Amino acid sequence: MTVQDIRAFNRFYTNVIGALDYSRQLYAPYTLTESRVLYELAHSPRTDAADLRTELSLDAGYLSRILNKFEQEGLIERTPSRRDPRRRRVTLTARGRETAALLAERADESVGALLATVPSADRPRLSEAMHTVRTLLSDGRPPRREDVLLRDPGPGDLGWIVARNAALYAAEYGFNADYEGLVARIVADFAEDHDPHLERVWIAELDGRPVGCVMCVRDDAPGTARLRLLLVEPEARGLGIGDRLVSAVVDFARGVGYRDLVLWTNDVLTAARRVYQRHGFVLAAEKPHRSFGQDLNGQDWRLELTGTGE
Repeated sequence: MTVQDIRAFNRFYTNVIGALDYSRQLYAPYTLTESRVLYELAHSPRTDAADLRTELSLDAGYLSRILNKFEQEGLIERTPSRRDPRRRRVTLTARGRETAALLAERADESVGALLATVPSADRPRLSEAMHTVRTLLSDGRPPRREDVLLRDPGPGDLGWIVARNAALYAAEYGFNADYEGLVARIVADFAEDHDPHLERVWIAELDGRPVGCVMCVRDDAPGTARLRLLLVEPEARGLGIGDRLVSAVVDFARGVGYRDLVLWTNDVLTAARRVYQRHGFVLAAEKPHRSFGQDLNGQDWRLELTGTGE
């Protein structure tokens, strides 16, 4: 393979996906770079301008012009970070979230139309070829935090949540099939009847495959949301995925107006409990119980969302 081979492929692929005229491709007034910035903001609820610059390898002046445009159009808000006043925190407004969702929908439609031209029998070859390219050009480096994307669930992801919860909790804690049944009911209830404005699922993706998940659903108590089914695959731990997933739930719940966020867990899940504590959750009650084939100590945790900051 030569440099010219790769350059020829780049010209071919950018033409296939419409990268040179991305705004026309998606029927939206945003370039490919602008759309990518919106995507990162939509999938990373707590993002500093410096983080965006590093993750996307953008010139500081170029990124500043993009953010100025977004601010003028009411898509973002910029405020000093409470953790480091020298940094600027960038968050999407309600209009920004709607715009990002619209762009994502149109991008999905565009890629779906492209994929429809590939015979079903050839799609595994295409997937494997794409994975090979990513693996070889990553030069064998270990995954980085910025390689992980948070996204909405796609076809098959809800089934993956059930399967991976059942398999991991059986392997790590000895839970029996009762736990799989519980997870299946939770996921089925969400799939069959949920309010997309008040309830949401996040999938953490690494190298094109799901490696984590979490849910935010309405609780029976008025004004209260419930965090459910936080999971991170063993090979993806250490990348801050659990923190990002919990942050996504907290920011979402606060943004749509919930007053409290609650969760139920067991004290054997020590890593998850540390994540909850870092985000301000307080242990409200605990009680021994026999479930999933094990003697456990169940715990209720609560986070007050009103009047709390970053």
